[in-house]
Order: sequence, then C-alpha cells, then structure tokens
Amino acid sequence: MYRKAAIVLPLFAALLSGCGSAAVNDTYDLTASVKASGPSMKRRQILIPQPTALQPLDSNQIVIRVSPREIQYLSKSQWSDKLSRIVQSKLVEAFENTGKLGGVGVPGQGLAIDYQIVTDIRAFEIDAAAKYATVEISVKILNDRAGTIKAQSVFRKVVPVGGGGNADFIKGLDTAFAGVTAEIVDWTLRSL
Repeated sequence: MYRKAAIVLPLFAALLSGCGSAAVNDTYDLTASVKASGPSMKRRQILIPQPTALQPLDSNQIVIRVSPREIQYLSKSQWSDKLSRIVQSKLVEAFENTGKLGGVGVPGQGLAIDYQIVTDIRAFEIDAAAKYATVEISVKILNDRAGTIKAQSVFRKVVPVGGGGNADFIKGLDTAFAGVTAEIVDWTLRSL
C-alpha cells in the first residue's frame, strides 16, 4: 500500500504543477489617492452605485483603440476585476479618504443616504496610434429623497503615454483616472 502511495503522490503533484504553469496575464489595479479641496459636508451621506458602461469597457479587459471605429484588448494584461467595480471601489475610497462626508457607501450597506453619485464610464482606453490614455466619466448627483438631479457634469482627462509597453499604458490610464477622480470628488463636495 505504501509503495502505491509513493508512486501516485508524485504523479498527482506533477499533474497539479502542470495546471499552474500556463501563461498568466499581468493583472493591474488603479489608485485613488485624492486630496480634495472642496468643503466639508459632515451631515451628508452619499451612495456610490456601480457605474454603467458599454460591454467592451465593462469587463476585466483593457481597451486599446486602434482606429476611431475599432478597439482591441491589451495583450497579456487585465484589470483585477470588472472595470465598473474597480471604478466604484476607488470612488468610494477617494470620497472616504477626504474625511469630508458623514458617510460613503455602496448599495446594500443600509446607509440613510442623502445623495447618490451616479456614474457612467464613457471612455477608459489607450489610443495606440497617438499614444495617449483617455478616461471620461459622466456624473450625476441624484437627490435620493426627492428623486431629482441636483447637478451633472462630464469629466475627461487625456494623458500622454511615456512608452510603448503595457506598464506604460496602465500608468497613463492610472494618471488619467486619478485626475478625473480628483475632479469628481471636488465638484461633488462643492455641489452638495
């Protein structure tokens, strides 16, 4: 019996190690370190629902625009989650890090909210020919009690990409997203 285990266990281990040797995509995340200069709104609580986006953007694939009408995905790279979930998480983090609100949450957390920050990701891509990163997000501040739009705006950043590698592309997207996030947080605090 011990002889069979001595043969079967190494064979089983070899099979398992072969499963993990397949090429894996590099996985990237975004940052959300924002210093807001907007006013403090400690009596306000906001909800950040998951952003909407067209299907090519709302995945873990990183979009590369190769022509005005054609997109592809960055090879051997992916986001750490669906882009809409990452953007939602980073917006929550950015608002919380300001310390200027009474509460920030996502649906299902049971907050008695005053406003929803409703977002739509319109662009989150690299232009392969021009070598720049573009992030564009539409934002509406919805008065949750009255069901009316208090304010709305579109935020867009275009950032040159410093090189031709995947890490350079991601750095450009991260820089553009950080700029858009800072503008969204400041504008929201001033609009509440």
